[in-house]
Amino acid sequence: MSPVTAGLVAQPVLAVVAVLAAVLPRPRVRSVAAGTAAAALGLSGVVTGLMALLGDRGRLQIPVSLPVQLPLDPLVLAPDRLGGVFMVVAGGVGALAAIYGIGYAHGPAASRTGWTAFVVFLLGMQMVPAAADSVSFLLAWEVMAVGSSVLLLADHTARPQVRSAAVWYAGMTHLSFVLLLAGFAVLASSAGGTSFADPAGTSSAATSTAFVLLVLGFGTKAGLVPMHVWLPRAHPEAPSHVSAAMSAAMVKMGVYGVLLVVVRLLPAGPRWWAVLLLVLGAASALFGILQASVTSDLKRLLAYSTTENVGLMVTAVAVAMLLRDAGQDQVADIAWVAALLLVVSHAAFKTSLFMGAGSVLHGTGERDLDRMGGLGRAMPTTSAVFAVAAVGAAALPVSSGFVAEWTLLQSLIHGDGQVDRLVAVALPVTVAVVALTAGLALLTFVKAYGIAFLARPRSDGAANAHEASVSMRAAMAAGAAGVIALGLAPGPVASALGAAVGAEGIGTVGLLGLDLPAADALLDPVALLLLAAAVAVPVGVVQARLARRRPRRDVDLAWGCGGVRLSPRMQYTATSYAEPLVRVFDDALQPSRDVTVGHAEESRYLVQRVEFHQQLVDVVEERAYTPVVATLERLGTIARRIQNGSIHRYLAFSFGALVVVLLAVTW
Repeated sequence: MSPVTAGLVAQPVLAVVAVLAAVLPRPRVRSVAAGTAAAALGLSGVVTGLMALLGDRGRLQIPVSLPVQLPLDPLVLAPDRLGGVFMVVAGGVGALAAIYGIGYAHGPAASRTGWTAFVVFLLGMQMVPAAADSVSFLLAWEVMAVGSSVLLLADHTARPQVRSAAVWYAGMTHLSFVLLLAGFAVLASSAGGTSFADPAGTSSAATSTAFVLLVLGFGTKAGLVPMHVWLPRAHPEAPSHVSAAMSAAMVKMGVYGVLLVVVRLLPAGPRWWAVLLLVLGAASALFGILQASVTSDLKRLLAYSTTENVGLMVTAVAVAMLLRDAGQDQVADIAWVAALLLVVSHAAFKTSLFMGAGSVLHGTGERDLDRMGGLGRAMPTTSAVFAVAAVGAAALPVSSGFVAEWTLLQSLIHGDGQVDRLVAVALPVTVAVVALTAGLALLTFVKAYGIAFLARPRSDGAANAHEASVSMRAAMAAGAAGVIALGLAPGPVASALGAAVGAEGIGTVGLLGLDLPAADALLDPVALLLLAAAVAVPVGVVQARLARRRPRRDVDLAWGCGGVRLSPRMQYTATSYAEPLVRVFDDALQPSRDVTVGHAEESRYLVQRVEFHQQLVDVVEERAYTPVVATLERLGTIARRIQNGSIHRYLAFSFGALVVVLLAVTW
């Protein structure tokens, strides 16, 4: 038995063990046992994925025998190198989320149902990239969807908004499944089978139809604009360890699906496929980070940031397709690797960010950045982890995010537009999109970290904050370590990821640096770190010596300029920090503002109070989804009138349906 086959067999066994642990009676023992078993399940996925990535071709075949007339082939799990990458991501994120959940999960999330659903969710995520045929894929996809839906409903009795988020998530999840089912059906009809190894045929109409259906289905799960509306609703309302798993791993299954289509199932498509992906990716990146930059809800900010990150991943895939079609295979390989580096990088820093947000919520009871502040002293571990993850999300050296976006920029800069007009137009525009996205991401995470962890507390919850438990801190620290490790050792990681998509010419410089011969570019993060230390250490030494000569004095100035600020009201909030961005992008965000002026009694001129209200909504949801939902509700109200309880009306409906069927058969 090969290592991959052994791993595929071990995962359902470990899932059963975790479910048995989830039914233990004592809540604390249950969380420890179920969380540990779920972490073992995740680690088994990591090992299995690594073996597949290294080239092991294990296979697990599950015979299906159902009393139906349709012939059903056996379910086959056989991850290739690409699937191995996403198994590592799903397993690693799931293991950290399980360890974090031991200390974080409480109430319904720590119940028997909560832990069982988490195990089912994690098993489904790991089976999706292992599936070798469309039936197995869709089955694993639904297992993942059912588990995540139950977890999202954990707090529905305490907070009404959870139910609304769950309805949106369930609706978009079902839409995703229907689109995927239709796309795979068209593909299977063209290929003559459900196996991913079967050729798709040469019918351009059928393959293009399948491509559009599959991209829309996978894009819905990935959170691409305009199918993203469930994401900023569901992530803030789910328990934080579930939010981490959904954002850092589950949405990646949508990205995996896109890669599965363009790399394995339909590798030779027309150019407009790449243009469609480029438009979806660029729009998602810009819209996501713009919404994140102006929101003050910390978990909602991170959810919109996920839309931005997924947009960059799909943009990298589209760039690779364009360059490959233009005959620039070596530069296209750099874009393929950039897409996978973005996947792995996002898994590391977004896991840490959501866990950090959960730690803040656990320690303060607050999600609103405007009510935080001063958490750096009360929560030093959470502060340090969030800072490292924020550096990764802002793509600053030397972090995993910097390596991924640097690689993407190399593919954009070194693509030759002189031989192809579409490439000549698309690449500069994409460079501008990536640059604007990077700038807004930096502003967003400076706001998130600075407002939450620095300055003074703005609420009683922030003033009385306490640090997270040991298991929560351990999981957060492991995620932050991944951000740094990927930033310091990009060469070996990029080489391994390149093998997953057949990219050549990706090498290492020194021991850990990244070498891109096609772009004549080198990245050695260790050298950058040493250079930064050579500059920073002397400055630090001089500053320390000067500080000893002149001891610090506390200066109490009434206006707080250059001294102690007397009140938290004198410092920036998240809303005031983002106000310039709201004004710059006023046409895109379309905020609603209201100013209420309260006058003193018996005076039209003496103002007693001025209140300013500003509300920001998701423009896509407001303009595209709200009218559709309202129309469906009206149709539902009209349809309810038909069911008046009259047996005569129901018999008439049945008779009419029978007549229609007979006429159709006769015709």
